[in-house]
Amino acid sequence: MDTTPVTGLDELDRHLDDLVRDTSIPVNAKLLDDVELQLTESNIPPLVVRFLPKLTAILKQYKEDPTVIVSLTVKLLSPVSFTQVLSLASEESLIQALDSPAPAANILAMTVIHKAAASPADAAILSAMPQLVAAFIRRWLASPQVEVGQKGGKVLGDLLDIDCELPPPPPPSARDAPRTEIVLRRAPGQAKLWRLLFLEKGAYMFLLALCSGRHPDTNDAHQLSLAQGRLLRLLPRLAALNFQAVSRSAFTATTPVNLTNGHGGDATSGPRPCEGLLQFAALRMVDKSDVLMHLSWVYFFEAFLSLMRVTEHSEYKLETIRAIVAEAAAGDQVLKEALLTLPDRTVEEEAEGLRRWLLEVMPGESVRLAVR
Repeated sequence: MDTTPVTGLDELDRHLDDLVRDTSIPVNAKLLDDVELQLTESNIPPLVVRFLPKLTAILKQYKEDPTVIVSLTVKLLSPVSFTQVLSLASEESLIQALDSPAPAANILAMTVIHKAAASPADAAILSAMPQLVAAFIRRWLASPQVEVGQKGGKVLGDLLDIDCELPPPPPPSARDAPRTEIVLRRAPGQAKLWRLLFLEKGAYMFLLALCSGRHPDTNDAHQLSLAQGRLLRLLPRLAALNFQAVSRSAFTATTPVNLTNGHGGDATSGPRPCEGLLQFAALRMVDKSDVLMHLSWVYFFEAFLSLMRVTEHSEYKLETIRAIVAEAAAGDQVLKEALLTLPDRTVEEEAEGLRRWLLEVMPGESVRLAVR
């Protein structure tokens, strides 16, 4: 156990007390940095109760860039569980941090929410806070900062992994050892967060509104592209976790502001009953006249099909993927060519398996595999 004393604690105590009384005074960044650099897993626990309430109180009022304060707070939170954090920082304070224009405050709140991915029980507790979940989804998709979007995607993916009610796949065999495991959970979750996001109409339509340009925070072209790109990057992982949940829905999605697939405003190209988030994102959401979004969309299909190859087989999954790929590729030669040549751009040991999989998904097509 580390018994080396942390220097500067009393000075930090006094400085934080001053900031609690008046957040307009300058922050002693060097003092906070010096203390943070000395913190370890063994010496943090007794300091949490001493400093975290003060840091939380300061962050609630602080109007300047809180990066230095947030950095120390995140370090202090590292050994603290989700339920312990909730006893020190309220749901309202986390929502306030998510609503802050400061990226550091957003990431702090997401770091706390990420702790709910430690166990199915913690994820279930989070699911009982729909306002906090909505604020998190909004910040993930509506933040202009890349680092906030990346953090949000990682957090949501881990949460839905640990909360997934399906049994985890068996670990890779010795011959599959180089392949990375695609799930975190070791037992089925409670699916309460899945039900909130995919079966509660308000939450589901809120997510779709953010990704279709029908929410004030994403109704400009640049932010909408960021939101759609973030969803496309996460969706292959969600499909690997629970394919049926993302490919079926009781709710018909709203038509995106910029309807895609070359149909403009043609209602026949809009969302259809029973289609899930997967079909919405893959077939209805992206404006393919936007060159960068079209490229992101092609990358999505490459990642999606590559990952689906190593997930559990079912006829429903195969037929659904065939239908999605057929509709998407029928009107897009760039996508079709990218998929047919995908094995050529894959590591050699996986190329043949991917080629066989693409032949199943795209029957009648000639999938290329160069001689190596």
